[in-house]
Amino acid sequence: MKPPDDIDRRIIVATQAGLPLVPEPYRALADELGLAVEDVMARMQAMLDGGLIRRIGAVPNHYALGYRANGMTVWDVPDDAIAELGKMVGALDFVSHCYHRPRHLPHWPYNLFAMVHGRDRDEVSEKTAHIAELMGVKERGHQILYSQRILKKTGMRFTA
Repeated sequence: MKPPDDIDRRIIVATQAGLPLVPEPYRALADELGLAVEDVMARMQAMLDGGLIRRIGAVPNHYALGYRANGMTVWDVPDDAIAELGKMVGALDFVSHCYHRPRHLPHWPYNLFAMVHGRDRDEVSEKTAHIAELMGVKERGHQILYSQRILKKTGMRFTA
């Protein structure tokens, strides 16, 4: 991975709290940094391709959108089905993230985690039942762990 130069660092600092909420965010960013919009976009793509940044995407506030129930669904599925089931579950529009975690037997048999959002707990339960149906016989058990409070979610922040 190529280390960031001064211009890359300026782009990272300017975007780490999000892109400007305007019709042309890359143009606004380029104007702010005194760069050409094409250079900003090319550098961001290079940082993404090189692994310096992980993703460029929207992070919705589910609560502001009316989704008040969040349930981390945890699933016991065959280890050899993790990749297949993870892709399937992660592609569902009501799942914000899905990932593999190790089991901790005998107390914790779950190895697939998926965050399900709904307007209330009943909706989360219905969506979880839908996931179980999709998994079929590969689903050997699950639980829903509901959020108790909202935590501030931020990543590492750089300074200029």
